Amino acid sequence: MRHSNYVRSGLKTAAVLAVAALAGLAGVATSQAQQKTVKVGITLPLTGADAEDALHIKNGAMMAIEEANAKGGVAGHKIDVVVYDSGTATAGQYDPAQAATNTKKLVADPAVVLNIGPQMSGEGKAMTPILSEANLATITPSSTNPDITNPAFAAQFKPKGKAIYFRTVTTDAFQGPNMANFVKGTLKVTSVYVLDDSGAYGVGIADSFQKQAEKIGIKVLGRDQLNPKEADYSTILTKVKAAKPDLLYYGGVGQAGVKLAKQAYDIIPNIPKAGGDGVQGTTFLKGVGFPAAEGWYSTNASPHVTEAPESADWVKRYKARYGSAGFDDYTITAYNAALVAIDSIKRVVEGGKPLNRDNVRDAIQATKMKSLQGEISFDENGDMLDKIVSVFQYKENKSRPVDDFDAQNRYIGVAPAVPGS
Repeated sequence: MRHSNYVRSGLKTAAVLAVAALAGLAGVATSQAQQKTVKVGITLPLTGADAEDALHIKNGAMMAIEEANAKGGVAGHKIDVVVYDSGTATAGQYDPAQAATNTKKLVADPAVVLNIGPQMSGEGKAMTPILSEANLATITPSSTNPDITNPAFAAQFKPKGKAIYFRTVTTDAFQGPNMANFVKGTLKVTSVYVLDDSGAYGVGIADSFQKQAEKIGIKVLGRDQLNPKEADYSTILTKVKAAKPDLLYYGGVGQAGVKLAKQAYDIIPNIPKAGGDGVQGTTFLKGVGFPAAEGWYSTNASPHVTEAPESADWVKRYKARYGSAGFDDYTITAYNAALVAIDSIKRVVEGGKPLNRDNVRDAIQATKMKSLQGEISFDENGDMLDKIVSVFQYKENKSRPVDDFDAQNRYIGVAPAVPGS
């Protein structure tokens, strides 16, 4: 009898355990079902002349996404990142054709609801018509050519009508002119020689700088274009030397800019030199090195926040994660671009709307978000409402590591805005 009771008791216990095990498995299955995924693209030139700066931008975006995923995702969704390299060995830098190819791949994947990037405006011009046709929004942390979001070029860059190119930086409609105001007012420049690297960004920012320079009485003594693939710029630099300008201004990125700076140090060492955000970053700093980089002025199209007290915790987390001091303000604008993406996805889901490209685009358009760089919000064209441009100068600090960007690139202040802008 006791044996029989024991058996029945044992069977009952086994049954209970079996039910519990099944319930546990069901719970795991339910948890897995609840953990949905959403795809976000990142497209940057990770090959070529600007690869190091692109890597810091990628790191900034990934840091925000990884932090969100570590907290359980966004409104029940884990973010899966799809990374595409828009640089090629053939181009030696960003490649607009590759950027277009990558964009077509993103568009072909219906699970991708938005993209972060590009770094360069030449990429952006190739990407936007494709993005517009698919209503796939992108958020760029560093592309500044104003044409892409200018309503006058809407038929070319957003044929479907809605803004799809959003920025966490301002444009060269402000970066170029504000720098002209700075060199006139602070450096007392009365004459300038202007160069560009033939790229969409380089030509655009050189044009906007030159237009404002002429407007405020700076005499433009010459304008020439560099071929990024050429090795020798001595002929053009000799022309600059003969013209004797108060300043050399370069519009362009690292592929031509690094060679220009090295050769300018030999040919025109005593002429002050300046550029836009194309010469702002570790690509330029490490590529040129000191003493050739010494004295170059540069701008970026955002507030300077990497040294702000409120960014201290972010800096600590970034260094702990990536072990590098080579980040700059565009690493933070990339982090913020990802935060905009995360916030937009969250608002779509919590608003009970389908998580698709149309709704995510609309959510990005309606963004009003506090961040390390201040409030992020966009006008109807996708441009940042904040138009701050920051000015820097390379000054060697031998007591700090060469890749400590803030230590080697002294922040001067906010560039004077054009009245009425």
